[in-house]
Amino acid sequence: MWDLGDLSVEGGFSDAQDEEMLTAYFDGEATAADRGRMVIYKAMCDLLWTLWGLIQLANDNPAEDFRAYADGRFARCKALMGSAEFNRHIQAI
Repeated sequence: MWDLGDLSVEGGFSDAQDEEMLTAYFDGEATAADRGRMVIYKAMCDLLWTLWGLIQLANDNPAEDFRAYADGRFARCKALMGSAEFNRHIQAI
């Protein structure tokens, strides 16, 4: 489910695309628990890449603007975790 969550985040999938991916993956409708795990991993993927960006910033990596990268990933993580649906996903698992 981590891989599906990461694919969704990196691909910028919509809710409809997430459902299509889950249906294809499970060869039918996903359970609420499986869907919840994927959504929670979407948030964790963004959190992971936030921390990676901050490490790059702390190491003075000159390749990119890692502050903006980390801030963007963290904002998306917080938005997802702050959504009304996120608690429903937690309850499902």
